[in-house]
Amino acid sequence: MIEVKNIKKSFGDKVVIEDVSCVMKAGQCNLIIGSSGSGKTVLQKCMVGLFEPDQGEILYGGQNFTAMKGTEKTEIRKEIGMLFQGSALFDSLNVQENVMFPLNMFTKDSFKKKLERVNEVLARVSLADDVNKKYPSELSGGMKKRVALARAIVLNPKYLFCDEPNSGLDPQTSLVIDRLIQEITKEFNMTTVVNTHDMNSVMEIGNYILYMYKGNKEWEGNNREIIFSKNQRLNDFIFASEFLQDAKDMRMLEETGKIPNHRNMEEMLRKDAPSMGTSSDTPPTN
Repeated sequence: MIEVKNIKKSFGDKVVIEDVSCVMKAGQCNLIIGSSGSGKTVLQKCMVGLFEPDQGEILYGGQNFTAMKGTEKTEIRKEIGMLFQGSALFDSLNVQENVMFPLNMFTKDSFKKKLERVNEVLARVSLADDVNKKYPSELSGGMKKRVALARAIVLNPKYLFCDEPNSGLDPQTSLVIDRLIQEITKEFNMTTVVNTHDMNSVMEIGNYILYMYKGNKEWEGNNREIIFSKNQRLNDFIFASEFLQDAKDMRMLEETGKIPNHRNMEEMLRKDAPSMGTSSDTPPTN
């Protein structure tokens, strides 16, 4: 579990985060959302120690990360996996070497043992062993994300941070990556924090959602509660188009039992659609 307590961060005279608090639990996907400039990226960087907050505390498993010195912070960082926005694979290293990189940095295991772990996590993200010797330039966008996710979990971290994990992916591949992150989070009981603009991710895996607006915590809840939220700023952000507003209304009807979740739309359309050529506006034929 990660606890954020009254975090404030400024750059010069500009306040970027103002008194933000939240609790992100293990075994669930915790999403930080908000428009550009809302402070969500700065908050995530404060959480992993890339930025030092001006005030407040970040607690990992009850330990005050912000008060720790260098060596203590390093021990916590060993328990953190990072999935970067652009995958951030080393172009000069093949897949096997990319995934093995954290093991080389932080363990003294034999090559055989490290290779076994590499193959284990690659299999977990559904990549066959024939991918080991391929280079990033030979991989699709979705495969790069899988390799980056394998690298992020190779040290068996307690905490997983994902920065825009679906950036640059098509909707179908994005859904696959979302579900993979969710499965791994539950399987290993990790505390996963996802910084995202992807509204499909919000609805698909948002066990906990923190909505940031101009540096403040504007709303928090889950992907069911967000459907019924009356927060206008949140609704304007999530359901920006008329199509998404209609989708929200439809989901509300499903959640309240007004229409069935598993319905045959073709049958409903056939039953409710007017017959062609029977309109009262059609002039009579002589």
